[in-house]
Amino acid sequence: MAESGLDAAFIERSLFDALIDIAEADPDLPAVEDQNRQPVTRRNLLLAACVLGRRLAALSRKGERVGLLLPNVNGVAIAFFALLAYGRTPALLNFTAGSHGLDGAIKVGTIRTVITSSAFVKTAKLEPVIDELKDKVRIVYLEDVRAGLSLLDKVAGAAYARWARILHRPYRRAPRDIAAVLFTSGTEGAPKGVGLTATNFLSNVAQVLALYKFHPEDTLFNALPVFHSYGLTAGLLLPIYGGFKSFLYPSPLHYKIIPGLVRDSRSTVLLSTDTFAAGWVRAAEDGDFDKVRLTILGAERVKEQTRALWMDRFGVVLNEGYGATECAPVLSVNYPGSFRDGTVGRLLPGIEARLDPVPGLEIGGRLHVRAPNIMAGYYLADQPGELKRNDPDGWYDTGDIVSIDEDGFVTLLGRAKRFAKIGGEMISLAAVEAFAAALWPNASHAAVAVSDPRKGEALVLVTDAGDATVEALSAYAREHGVPELQVPRKIVKTYALPVLGTGKMDLAAIEQMARS
Repeated sequence: MAESGLDAAFIERSLFDALIDIAEADPDLPAVEDQNRQPVTRRNLLLAACVLGRRLAALSRKGERVGLLLPNVNGVAIAFFALLAYGRTPALLNFTAGSHGLDGAIKVGTIRTVITSSAFVKTAKLEPVIDELKDKVRIVYLEDVRAGLSLLDKVAGAAYARWARILHRPYRRAPRDIAAVLFTSGTEGAPKGVGLTATNFLSNVAQVLALYKFHPEDTLFNALPVFHSYGLTAGLLLPIYGGFKSFLYPSPLHYKIIPGLVRDSRSTVLLSTDTFAAGWVRAAEDGDFDKVRLTILGAERVKEQTRALWMDRFGVVLNEGYGATECAPVLSVNYPGSFRDGTVGRLLPGIEARLDPVPGLEIGGRLHVRAPNIMAGYYLADQPGELKRNDPDGWYDTGDIVSIDEDGFVTLLGRAKRFAKIGGEMISLAAVEAFAAALWPNASHAAVAVSDPRKGEALVLVTDAGDATVEALSAYAREHGVPELQVPRKIVKTYALPVLGTGKMDLAAIEQMARS
């Protein structure tokens, strides 16, 4: 056993070696399926990766970071493992980031080739984005690669899959080499590339498998994009390596389609964020989620009204977790048998935690973690392509303020950057949003701190509640004992709060709205 308590044989291997292992152990078990309803078995996932990877290898060098600009379909799983099969490093690109965000990620990761799909580009109306990128990187369309596959390619790929353990040796990456690169949203500036190793990914999979019980007949419905660490690790790698199926769907925003597809695919496990879960349950018909036995929600705080909707309509408990891209990503989870409302569960096995005090706060502290799932380091804009290694002692500063109770349950108090200092006191913007949600439960809210010449900072509430007023907030605060300092002095109304492709609020856009 490893020092973390995790099985060293499971976590100390490359992602492609792990695919070989599961393909040999249970070759006919479906690994992935998408809306075209053609499941891909583990054996065929390995075969397809070996065939496609041979052609992709001709367009890149060993160790090179190759961009993947693809939605949640079977092809993204095949392309991901195809790059790994020949020693390339997949760099998952956020197709919702626009040309500016993509250009920033490509520069940070020194990416020279981007693999995408012409059908996807057309469907997602990404032609203008591709036009801007094609002078900076080589754009490779999977349809063209597949059309050019010769009989020799197929035979050679099949031979590679048959004797993968031997033929993969020249391309094999060490478990602690960078296996994939994901990019932060860039809401606070230029995007950062997060370098994650196979040990990071497999440790996180093993940590989750130690807590949740999955079965071969389970199907995990994943509409969260794989350019987001939650969608990649929990939505794709966990089912593949955990012995059940991932059902991939390309957009979590298709609120009217997804509930029926969850029913038709007989999905039993559901990944989501609060925003998407709320949209799905409101659009659902009776019976759509009857097969769902387990949910895992992350990326943002789960609202009480979302929990109530799921419980009232379908008797489904929403298990909230917490993590960060840099942690591959899961750090803590609630799960059946270990659930405490208002928390994000206990830390996963093998994770050490340290709370550093925050001036002005009496409860909680700034969370630092150390574990085998913590990233190797960042790729930064000032040194493109160079990995800046993580703290040599292994600690990662999450930037989150949390409290941990005597039973180990973690409560999120807010981001360190999401506190305002008003009249010398620290005010949690998350707490402001929570009491606004209590007053207007069917709306979305975001609190922003803006500079104030008298008190240092002032609170602004950005909301899509059409009837929101400062007077109503003040009255509610007085009635419920909310400190006056937590009451925003200004409200900005909008039709809908901007959301990133990951399901998180676009805080940069919201702050601009608050300051306008």
